Amino acid sequence: MAHDLASTDGKINFAYANDVPWHKLGTPVPADLTPVQILEAAGLNWEVEKVPAFANVGGENVNIGQSALVRKTDNRILDVVSNDWNPVQNIEAFEFFNDFIAEGDMTMEVAGALGNGNIVWGAAKIKENFDIFGGDHVDGYLQFTNYHKYGFSTDVRLTAVRSVCRNTLTLSLNSKVDRMVKISHRREFDGDNVKLMLGVAADKLARYKEMAVFLGSKRYDNENVVEFFKRVFPTSGGDKAKKEISRNANIALGLLENQPGAEYAAGSWWSAYNASTYFIDHLAGRTDETRMQSAWYGTGRNVKINALETALEFANA
Repeated sequence: MAHDLASTDGKINFAYANDVPWHKLGTPVPADLTPVQILEAAGLNWEVEKVPAFANVGGENVNIGQSALVRKTDNRILDVVSNDWNPVQNIEAFEFFNDFIAEGDMTMEVAGALGNGNIVWGAAKIKENFDIFGGDHVDGYLQFTNYHKYGFSTDVRLTAVRSVCRNTLTLSLNSKVDRMVKISHRREFDGDNVKLMLGVAADKLARYKEMAVFLGSKRYDNENVVEFFKRVFPTSGGDKAKKEISRNANIALGLLENQPGAEYAAGSWWSAYNASTYFIDHLAGRTDETRMQSAWYGTGRNVKINALETALEFANA
């Protein structure tokens, strides 16, 4: 399958420990690497620098009052940023995990990059996890994303991963439902300040377990499950079009009995919700990169959050 994962010197910028990732790409590494070691294994131990940006006007180079963000290893321009934008180096970002790893609170599992290298991320498995329905296992991960991209804040998020199908859901780490912990590039990065905000991770995963158990206790019928998928994957157009079922909704509906883990809480809203997340994580999009980027950072992530909220609404009805 074609892919567009970031690469340097012909090497895909992706390294993983333990389970093979769903796209089967990247470099397998031992499960006991430090954050810096897995960063190096993924080929992401490079730095960026800001240099003045110019425009050629009438044959003369004119300073435009902004800076080019340049990868120092190959002088590749990753983006154009404001002069007060503070780059966070990859090694500095990954050092965020050090104390957690040293104290045995989590294990470093993956490091990778997307696009031209302007999205660099790492994920560590935390101790918090749960089992439901006689074997449906969900792990918690802390995912740190370092953007070399104007308009985006460095962020930390809690991601729940369903082992049987590798479906993912990003969970909030603060009081606003759809926000992660974010660090502006206009002030110096302070990893210790972020750590103070992460004590809610275990509570968030416990709350997700409560929602999962509730969804698994409520069954759908043939009529309302179709309405659920029509709301999660709506059609575009007028009122007449909205009465129809979209192609994506129809595919997700067909996954109810065929998705990995379909045997757990079969016929329940847990199953319907997971059919939606499975479609977003594994089938939507044209390439591996666009699918991953959408599912974790874009429209797909929003669809998965909406799917959970909508499933809870139908289960409560």
